[in-house]
Amino acid sequence: MTDKPTTEEERTVRPFAAFLQEQSGGQLHDELSTRLHELIEAVRETGKAGALTLKIDVKPIAGTDGRTLTVTDTIAAKLPKTERPKSIFFVTDDGNLSRSDPRQPVITGLREVDTAPATPQKLRSAN
Repeated sequence: MTDKPTTEEERTVRPFAAFLQEQSGGQLHDELSTRLHELIEAVRETGKAGALTLKIDVKPIAGTDGRTLTVTDTIAAKLPKTERPKSIFFVTDDGNLSRSDPRQPVITGLREVDTAPATPQKLRSAN
């Protein structure tokens, strides 16, 4: 039995999704599904863009008729990252960091004001 050449009209192209489900015993499809889910979650959390890349390498096996191939895959995900919070510090005269501006004079005699909302009980006790 020999393979006879087919015309363009007779050629059937196998769906790419079927390949994804069979490559690496289905592991490629599962990993892509998981990584896509992680990417979507990270994009929603950060509001920034990300990317998922699939690379497929196809090579003939030496010493065969060219119909036997090895197929390897590589997945790369670029997830957006949340920015770490920043802090403001001031440099002291001796080169250290301080949360307080060393050039700002300290005002003595100030008291802290209660920022909690006023309740009827607090209003009665203030009178």
